Amino acid sequence: MDQKIRAGIIGATGMVGQRFVTLLADHPWFDIQLLAASPRSAGKVYGELMEGHWMMKEALPAKVAGMVVQDASHVQEIAAQVDMVFCAVNMDKQATRELEEAYAKAGLPVVSNNSANRLVSDVPMVIPEINPEHLEVIEAQRRRLGTDTGFIVVKPNCSIQSYVPPLTPLRKFGITKVLACTYQAISGAGKTFETFPNILDNVIPYIGGEEEKSEKEPLKVWGKVEDGQIKNTDDVQITSQCLRVPVSDGHTAAVFVSFATKPTKEEILEAWRGFRTRPQELGLPSAPDPFLVYFEEDDRPQPRLDRDLGGGMAVSMGRLRPDSQYDYKFIGLSHNTLRGAAGGGLETAELLVAEGYIKPRKG
Repeated sequence: MDQKIRAGIIGATGMVGQRFVTLLADHPWFDIQLLAASPRSAGKVYGELMEGHWMMKEALPAKVAGMVVQDASHVQEIAAQVDMVFCAVNMDKQATRELEEAYAKAGLPVVSNNSANRLVSDVPMVIPEINPEHLEVIEAQRRRLGTDTGFIVVKPNCSIQSYVPPLTPLRKFGITKVLACTYQAISGAGKTFETFPNILDNVIPYIGGEEEKSEKEPLKVWGKVEDGQIKNTDDVQITSQCLRVPVSDGHTAAVFVSFATKPTKEEILEAWRGFRTRPQELGLPSAPDPFLVYFEEDDRPQPRLDRDLGGGMAVSMGRLRPDSQYDYKFIGLSHNTLRGAAGGGLETAELLVAEGYIKPRKG
């Protein structure tokens, strides 16, 4: 690119915000222009603020260590300094929705990691490899918000990233019902083993709101754009259970699926092998190639061994076999803070740049 996109990270002090910092620090298309957070963090130097609170394995990038954190509520001040923002705030849904809409109305593209706008019908909820065509509803959203350049795009919940991608190329066989049991890493709760001692030698069989998201969000991702809105698909039934397990990063899913026209095992494997999509065609910096990776070994995929495939952006599968109640079952795995959170948001932003939705602003 001739000119980098000036990016702001809203909610830069939390785990997802920190991940955005590491991913954007040396990105070829984006330049971190500012960091913003709550009023209690505003005015403090980022590197000093993160002492004892930095949760990434990577060192805090030197280029942002001296930045003074700005107040995320000062929308107009921030809008004057950047071309777009990544949003990963820790606020209630109503306040988050209002803040994201305020940034959009100020003329900024907003790429959000939050759930507040996910089910709004004219807000694209994007997995770049699966539903890039949903970006066309941005024009309808802009009309609603009264802006020529601003908009909101969200990424789906991390829980669905381990099973929706491998199911997507199988939809041509007519998926009718899905059971997905997810075994989710503690980083999905913004925790480490040091800050979450109750998870050691334990499994917690409840994650608030996760099962509802896991059952509803895929229906929007697989939906169609009609009359400036995304209409959920109604041809698939999904049920889920979500458990928190003592794993640092990586969500694993046990997936059961039935079809209107049952494929052979080889047809499923061929559909996975041949699944190439828009991000790979465009050569987006964060797009893994291949996107889907199948393991023949009975004991794969494993979070510790396989979560970092494709820079943490690939989705892996294994143990595909017939089932006595459903047609087939398999195991899926995705990195929840990369593919499932900040990395997925960054790849979405790259797609928006490549498709002309995000551009350097004049002035």
